[in-house]
This record gives sequence, C-alpha cells and structure tokens, in this order.
Amino acid sequence: MHDTQSWHAIGAQHHPGAIVAELASLLETLRTTCDVRAGYRFSDLAPLTPFLVHGAAGSIARTALGMPARPVRAVLFDKTPSANWSLAWHQDRTVAVRHRADAEGFRHWTVKQGIPHVEPPFVLLSRMVTLRLHLDDVDETNAPLLIAPGSHRLGLIPESRITDVVAKCGSAACPAEAGDVWSYATPILHASAASRSTGHRRVLQVDYSADDLPAPLRWLPA
Repeated sequence: MHDTQSWHAIGAQHHPGAIVAELASLLETLRTTCDVRAGYRFSDLAPLTPFLVHGAAGSIARTALGMPARPVRAVLFDKTPSANWSLAWHQDRTVAVRHRADAEGFRHWTVKQGIPHVEPPFVLLSRMVTLRLHLDDVDETNAPLLIAPGSHRLGLIPESRITDVVAKCGSAACPAEAGDVWSYATPILHASAASRSTGHRRVLQVDYSADDLPAPLRWLPA
C-alpha cells in the first residue's frame, strides 16, 4: 500500500515483506549474473526484468510515480568486514546512460565501472523514485540507510547547506528485514554509517523513471 500523504511529507516508505516470495529466485539470479562485491553496477538489466518490472518492485515504483515506470539503473551493494564504508549525507544527482552525447542541461559527465553517468536537469531527478531491495536483515549494527525526511522537497541542495538542512529536517533510520523494500524520492538527502556486523549487508538499489531522455541520450537499459 502506498501512503501518498506520508510520501509527500517524508519522501520515503517502508514495504515490509514486499519481495519475500521472490527473494530466493532473485538471489539465485544475482549469483549467476553478477560479481557480488562492494558496489556492482549493472550494465544489463535484462536478467532482472522479472523482478524489477513484472515483480513487486515494479508495482511499487509505478504506484509511487503514479504512472508507468521502468528501471533505469541498478547497483548491488554488499557491506562486509572486508569491504566496508560509510557514506556522508548527499543527494543522488546522476543517471546512467548508454552513450555520452550532448544534450541541454546535462552536465558533469563521469564514467563508473565503464558506464557513462551524467547529472541531468533537477526536474528529471525530482520525478524519479529509488527502491532498495533488502537481501539481508538491516538493523542498527549493519548500517541502515539514513534519510532526512522532507529534504526531497527542497530542490537541488548546495553541498555547503547540507549540514544545515539535515539539522532542520532531522534524521531517520530505515531498518529492514530480508525481503523488505524501502522506496524513496530519488533526490532525498541520505547517508549511511560503516557496518558493525560480521556478516553481509546486501541491498539491490534500483532507480526508476517514467520519462524519456532527450535524443540522442538513451537510458542505459534502453
């Protein structure tokens, strides 16, 4: 169920057990299609289509956006004692595309694991939703996502203002059990600490958009 009022105010929602029925199949697909490491960026989302488009995740994204939506980027994170990190407060500001090309308002090109990334006009980011599909339990010991509730409504936040915005909005943790999904407005300020657990903390993070990119740009999975 999608709580529109809470979504507008907070910018995030918990979906307990949303992918429990699909979890075993998803884990097997990930095991056979990717190299699980600290951060694996998918250049091909086709193997994940049954889960990200036709499964519960796709339904959550379409409901959140109120229109047809497609997955446009997926990253598998796995925090372990040997691959651990913390993440400072920030907004996600880039999207993955198939090829680099000039387009008005698209700037700050980078390449991450061989995939071109670019910062689009903020209006495109504001119309996106990000899902975190939890493959392991996440509690206070293994770095739950932290969000600044309501920060998604403040537009593009300069780095010099992030600390003040977090102080004003406050911070909320997003714990989860394996099979849960958290959805959040892509521009929301978020962070995470280093894990204090001895096990895995695997999360499949997926961005969804209902928009087309201006030609000649194309979404990575297109």
